[in-house]
Amino acid sequence: MRFVSGLVLLGLAAVVAPTASAHHSPVMFDQAKTITLEGTVRQFQWTNPHCYIQLVDAAGTEWSMEMGAPIYLMNRGWKKSTLHAGDKIRITGAPLRSGANGGLVLDVVSLDGKTIGRPS
Repeated sequence: MRFVSGLVLLGLAAVVAPTASAHHSPVMFDQAKTITLEGTVRQFQWTNPHCYIQLVDAAGTEWSMEMGAPIYLMNRGWKKSTLHAGDKIRITGAPLRSGANGGLVLDVVSLDGKTIGRPS
């Protein structure tokens, strides 16, 4: 019985481990490039496992910019109330390799030049 339980746990670990590590892989972002986006916050999503800034640029294009988990952002000075719909910001980030309108947030600055949070 103990042997069977051990096999079940080993099998479960083999299935779960690759999924967990793949989820946190940054391979979907081209970190050799950066993009700078300026626009209006449509929504700031303070959610696990990642926070997101939905940004609409001057052309009306919506960008979905991924951030870390809330606990990591809190350590960098962010709060759930840091950004609001309508805020005007500039984001520097690593673009999605796919070319879709999204990326990984590296730095956020208000349009008057004030850094929001602490840069990564």
